[in-house]
Amino acid sequence: MGMSVTISVATEQDVEQIFRLQYLCFQSEAALYGNYRLPPLVQSLDSVRAEVAADCVFVARLGEEVVGSVHGTVTEDGAAAIGKLCVHPRLQGHGIGARLLRAAEAALVEERGAKRFRLSTGHRSENNLRLYRKVGYETVGTAEGPDGVRMIVLEKPAPETSYVATA
Repeated sequence: MGMSVTISVATEQDVEQIFRLQYLCFQSEAALYGNYRLPPLVQSLDSVRAEVAADCVFVARLGEEVVGSVHGTVTEDGAAAIGKLCVHPRLQGHGIGARLLRAAEAALVEERGAKRFRLSTGHRSENNLRLYRKVGYETVGTAEGPDGVRMIVLEKPAPETSYVATA
């Protein structure tokens, strides 16, 4: 590749690239379900901007180009809801998605006190399910997405971050 992919917290300067990347990446999901109203495809630029300002959003960069992103926020029950994980199609299968997940999970525990992580993906999204299971998520149920797609809900506990040292 020549350059290495770096993971960092998203900034206001990344908003437009995240917006365009989500639109590109979620086309394959939309085609899989015959549904082009998936939330990342209909999200406004201002909504992405608000998420970057308020929530935990990480990007993967190849040079100056944003080639991946993930969004997370802690819900009232102490779970971190992770979503909109996407990696540019030309770079999928190289571990970037797993790296983004790990970065978001670490920040959600350290900065927001998450006790567990929760995410969901469409029931036909085998590549997503394979990645999530590979990094420790387990199926806990199903739900219907706001767009009518049947979703698989997965969770995993957050690691214990504090311990008592013994002499």
